[in-house]
Amino acid sequence: MTVITVNSLKGRLSLEERRVLAGTLTDAVLVPEVGQFAPPARAGFQVHFVEREPDMMAIGGRLVADAGQDLDVMVIDVAVMDGDWRQEVRTQVIERLLAALAEACGLPAPSPAWWVNFRVIDEGSWGSSGGVLSVLSLLGSGVFTEEKIKAIRTALGA
Repeated sequence: MTVITVNSLKGRLSLEERRVLAGTLTDAVLVPEVGQFAPPARAGFQVHFVEREPDMMAIGGRLVADAGQDLDVMVIDVAVMDGDWRQEVRTQVIERLLAALAEACGLPAPSPAWWVNFRVIDEGSWGSSGGVLSVLSLLGSGVFTEEKIKAIRTALGA
């Protein structure tokens, strides 16, 4: 299970941009997480778009509404199940998320006011369907590469 929450200024992302981002942000995390492009794994991903009024966000201690300029402010929060999240994998995810966002918005590069928070939910701390979930139970689903399965088992000491 992975949850990606995009916090942006109200009206910043069009309906079409959100449609594109629903897929590209999912895949930006999915590929490094399972080790390959695996469309069946998409079912375990959610993307939430949260819009905020300019008087509900601030940069540098000033409300965006008071800044007197168009600030392109966004925060992408990513919550993932414990697994193979070495620093190089986290870096890959963050770079892929920012690139997908820039591409969907038609920009040559991500804005310096776009930030990504990457959070790993400890094994045994994620629940759904009336119980606690484990990434280990997903390893036989056919979406993870053998290399990724080995890396996850090593990371979790399983």
